[in-house]
Amino acid sequence: MSSLTKQILSHSCDISLLDFIQKAASIGTWEFDIESNSLYWSDETKRIHEVPLDYIPNVETGISFYKQGYSRNRITELFTICLEKLEKYDAELQIVTANGKDKWVRAIGIPVIENGKCIKVQGLFQDIDEKTKNARELAYKEDQLRRTFDNALVGMAIVDLNGSWLNVNKSLCKTFGYTKEELKQLSFMDITHPDDLRVGYKAMMNMVNGKINYFETEKRYLHKNGNVIWALLSTSIVKDKNGTPLHFVAQINDLTQIKKSSSKVAQLLATTENQNKRLLNFAHIVSHNLRSHYSNLDMLLDIMKMDVPETTKNSIFPLIEDAVNHLGDTVSNLNDVAVMNTKRNINVENVNLSKSIDNVLSSIAAQILQTQSKVSVDVDPKINISGIPAYIDSILLNFLTNSIKYKRQHENAVILLRAYEKGEYIVLEIIDNGQGIDLSKHGDKLFGMYKTFHNHEDSRGLGLFITKNQIEAIGGKIEVNSEVNKGTTFYIHLRKHETN
Repeated sequence: MSSLTKQILSHSCDISLLDFIQKAASIGTWEFDIESNSLYWSDETKRIHEVPLDYIPNVETGISFYKQGYSRNRITELFTICLEKLEKYDAELQIVTANGKDKWVRAIGIPVIENGKCIKVQGLFQDIDEKTKNARELAYKEDQLRRTFDNALVGMAIVDLNGSWLNVNKSLCKTFGYTKEELKQLSFMDITHPDDLRVGYKAMMNMVNGKINYFETEKRYLHKNGNVIWALLSTSIVKDKNGTPLHFVAQINDLTQIKKSSSKVAQLLATTENQNKRLLNFAHIVSHNLRSHYSNLDMLLDIMKMDVPETTKNSIFPLIEDAVNHLGDTVSNLNDVAVMNTKRNINVENVNLSKSIDNVLSSIAAQILQTQSKVSVDVDPKINISGIPAYIDSILLNFLTNSIKYKRQHENAVILLRAYEKGEYIVLEIIDNGQGIDLSKHGDKLFGMYKTFHNHEDSRGLGLFITKNQIEAIGGKIEVNSEVNKGTTFYIHLRKHETN
């Protein structure tokens, strides 16, 4: 083989190797000859611009590929400085390819100087689109993460394996009263309550040793001013790709106000419980002591009537006798109310509403007959409610007898009972055509104790009060609609019986 042939083959190999390198690295070359005003692009440079390999560029078209705005203005500025001030450049800019694709490129230009004058500019052109976009996306995510970390409402911190603060956010600084710089000079042990220094230590060691990745606990810290801070500490460990622990990420949620509020609630509950106990004791006193005094007075009156009847033959004695009888009624009513309000765990049971109504109507049949009242019932026999049978009977009895008692003068009472489902309740309506109640005048005290709204000799003002308490005790509620001289409708909401 001749030496010329060897040179040609060697040159061809060099060109092939250079072309391979350019393709592999997505790096093209270019050269601008000032004297001939010609621009040369290598094949890889053309491939990056997505133009045909026979494309012939010039300076104007070359610059026009750069994205309009910053990139085009910048390359024009850099190229001019290279020509006039003989300074090389290296910039990352955007081009728009012949196919309309935005692409990040690295453009390098180096002046070739002869006799102090630029005669050529040579350079490299590299496709860095994927790398740049990935880097920018990563930078965006890191910025998002940093902003989330800095502005989170919960205190957050990055702590090294020795317990020193590497980074803390604004909320944590606010919680502890330190600046970020002050906290970084401390370890978490410096601001932990002395009695809680060991809290979570075992869990941290287990995280470092790979036994767990996360733990959560409540512990106390110390504010800069010395105040105790209760917090929920949630900690996880961050490891590298080989599983080697790097640092901890901690969330510290201030529970101080919640703890204080819980303490206040506990105190209120304790006070309420104490008051309930006192009320129960009062009920016992009413039941025993006052009832004893009433019984003594009643017995003394009976003795006077038998042994010294002459002392009872005056206008005063009947008044004393009535007063003693009223005292007995008051003691009994107060005892019932007090005992009912101290009951806590009331065991409700399945009660058939229709049967309860029938039982009550049977018990007052004579009164209904005597007063010529008319009672209609529209209640499905299959309706069951949750309640206490004695309470249900008392509720029905009170409303029915009231409807009869407070009928309009010279008219017979007409009463309708009907029931229907409404959400989680059975609504029992008791409708009458009685005297009615002026709700604008008495509505706010309708169910008050010792409140009466009609001039009736048997009115004591306890019936509606006790009935409302009984309804609420079994999880119900009551509403009323009434108009004077037209009648009243009570809407009694009773809990439906839940079948298992």
